[in-house]
Amino acid sequence: MCRSCKSCHGRQSLRVTHLQQGARMRKQAAMLVAGALAVQTAMASAQPVGVAEANTAAALTRIKALNPKLNAVIAVDPTAIDQARALDRQRKARGPLHGLPILVKDNVDMAGPLPTTAGSLALKDNVTGRDAPFLARLRAAGAVMMGKTNLSEWANIRADASISGWSAVGGQTRNPHALSRNTCGSSSGSGAAVAAQMVDAAIGTETDGSVTCPAAMNGIVGIKPTVGLVSRTHVVPISHSQDTAGPMTRDVTLAARLLTVMAGSDPADPATTEADARKTDYVAALKPDALKGARIGVLRWATGWHTGVDARFEAALAVLKAQGAVLVDITTAPNRREIGPNEFTVLLTELKADMAAYLATTPANVKPRTLANLIAFNKANAAAEMGLFGQDTFEKAEATKGLTDPAYLKARETSLRLAGKEGIDKMLADAKVEVLVAPTTAPAWFIDPVNADQSPGGGAGGLAAVAGYPHLTVPMGGVRGLPVGLSFIGPAWSDARLLALGYAFEQAAPAMKLTPAMVQTVEESPEVQKLFAPSVR
Repeated sequence: MCRSCKSCHGRQSLRVTHLQQGARMRKQAAMLVAGALAVQTAMASAQPVGVAEANTAAALTRIKALNPKLNAVIAVDPTAIDQARALDRQRKARGPLHGLPILVKDNVDMAGPLPTTAGSLALKDNVTGRDAPFLARLRAAGAVMMGKTNLSEWANIRADASISGWSAVGGQTRNPHALSRNTCGSSSGSGAAVAAQMVDAAIGTETDGSVTCPAAMNGIVGIKPTVGLVSRTHVVPISHSQDTAGPMTRDVTLAARLLTVMAGSDPADPATTEADARKTDYVAALKPDALKGARIGVLRWATGWHTGVDARFEAALAVLKAQGAVLVDITTAPNRREIGPNEFTVLLTELKADMAAYLATTPANVKPRTLANLIAFNKANAAAEMGLFGQDTFEKAEATKGLTDPAYLKARETSLRLAGKEGIDKMLADAKVEVLVAPTTAPAWFIDPVNADQSPGGGAGGLAAVAGYPHLTVPMGGVRGLPVGLSFIGPAWSDARLLALGYAFEQAAPAMKLTPAMVQTVEESPEVQKLFAPSVR
């Protein structure tokens, strides 16, 4: 989950200790990355023989150069160069993603030697040897699976007062625009890696904000598809009502290319029953003039919490209008105060059930089989796992009464109705618009091991998350060098239309995409240094 979208409240005092076991794991992970890179760089030192090998070798070089600063990649797959060479040797027609290096969030099962850890030491031996079905689709289309990205541990559902982008296995991921700033989460490493151009594409997952928030805060494109468009099988879960994987990319075209491949029905995931009938060629839907005549609802109630973001939003609205869009202000918000607690009940209840279902499919040497086992593991390994924050959310989930509990069933009905039928659907119908736009979230906050995440909030993505509707974010400039995003939100199965409108906006406003400065703090940027300097007297 994204920190700014979590539904629980309150703060606890935090204890910062020496994370001995976590440090050992991070050192081992760093050695694995360095070792794999050294071997593969040597293997790739000869003249590359094909597109896939050349692309993969270049990505390995960038990861080797940049990851020590950003900590975005947990582990490089030592078979990456071999994958690329095998693709280049194929005599059959090349797939639509031939030779594209992709990094994968480390809560998604990936065939090969790397474990799927969700950032937790409890899963350090979880080498499943299997691809999640949507990853298998990407691999069959010619993508090269480069390795695993860091994330907020357990997708940010372990504790309320957590630090986004931190995991016991991967340590703390840093924002490439200012290293002292957070990446948001929980797809933290995927966002940072793409922003820093280690790769052009990565996979994230979202329950509520975990693709769109890190995409916006790192200055890239991210789409949370309609829930049920992409399979969730073999992905470490939170909630079968809200979970989905989604592309995080350098631009909208590449997001559309990935989604075209990822989408499809999976017999093991009942939510995807309609996917084959609903999916389309999302690249073919991209038109530079897609905004002409489009009626767009402007969520004015989702602004006003940050003057810098509001200024960038007004500039983005001016672009939409100049491209022929008809803008309609929407000032009345759905009942988000009621949605939040009900959503939280759903997430807690489904976490307990869905986690047990996933753990039951892991190898025999993975000892935890239930959420209670994970809670016990964290207590037994508290120095490494809980030196920065606890596991109060896990404990609340463990206390839930199951998927037949009337309180859970009522909470799901209430949250879905208020976010969907009486939320997004009603706003679209009342304003006679086809999509909604709003700022995605705040600029990146400081990485704070004392007070935990300090997000000012904002945006409207939580409605799309709860309703299961698609949500696209694209860059709309920055505030003091920190990127912010523009959200396009639509009804179920409107993924193609969102991508088309986002593409048209992106083509009309290329200057709104920021290049990471890789400075330590925002204060180091020339813009801020000039403002901080005393005036001449």
